[in-house]
Amino acid sequence: MSQFDSLIIGEVAQDTNVDYDGTTVHAVGGAVYYSGFAAANTGHKTAVLPKADTAQVDLAAAFAPAPNVTVYPLHSRTSFVTKNVYHTPDRERRTSTVDSVIEPYRTEEVPDIDAAIWHLAGLAAGDIPNEMIPFAARHAMVAIDVQTMLRWVENGGMVYHDWAEKKELLPYVRFLKTDAAEAEILTGLTDRAEAARQLYRWGAKEILITHNTEVLVYDGREIYTCPIRARNLSGRTGRGDTTFAGYINERLTADIPTALRFATALVSLKMETPGPFTGTRADVDAYLKEFY
Repeated sequence: MSQFDSLIIGEVAQDTNVDYDGTTVHAVGGAVYYSGFAAANTGHKTAVLPKADTAQVDLAAAFAPAPNVTVYPLHSRTSFVTKNVYHTPDRERRTSTVDSVIEPYRTEEVPDIDAAIWHLAGLAAGDIPNEMIPFAARHAMVAIDVQTMLRWVENGGMVYHDWAEKKELLPYVRFLKTDAAEAEILTGLTDRAEAARQLYRWGAKEILITHNTEVLVYDGREIYTCPIRARNLSGRTGRGDTTFAGYINERLTADIPTALRFATALVSLKMETPGPFTGTRADVDAYLKEFY
């Protein structure tokens, strides 16, 4: 048995979030941050390999409220610094600007950490280079949030481009996460189920696609869906990260329908409160019983 259920690799971001009503919040963020809290606080042994300018960000302190997380901090001469302006109450439309990005991860700086899953959770293209995927596959099952291959920082803004090497590298991927828009960029298909089938044909073994109404999973045999039932969206930031971390860690011991229901209940509950998930597994179980 591995020492950790998952190792999450990705930079910690210094975020400024401006809501549609002008409310402004400065916060630590990033996929590794939201994923780490979600995995650890639902009972999974979790390691994180966050990267930032450690003179500006105390990486150990950032994860201190999630006591089950083991932090392996990496220094970068620059941090990922971003501003998100949300235009609608559902936070589905936003404009992102980026002041700086991290120095890319290098395979030689990754410690030899024994985990069942290596979860690649970067924020923009170049953070986690393509060579990290086969490298990770030599150590563990690979999970990747495809935003780290599609989102490019150009002229201070964030734009999306297709992943040129997707057909070469998707066969290394055990768990692939996209949102509906990213799935369309990758496949050209607006139907989420058809997009998932195409991504499977290109080599990913299990595809999870998030949408504001539901979460979809495809494993090459069956399409599974589960509805989002959040009562409000005040904690919308980190939705996809929470879902994916919850799902892949549950899949170590549960079948797809069980893991999907748990992850969807987890993110529905998380979205009702700003910030990362700081509840417990018992909280998620109670939410499941009430709403699912």
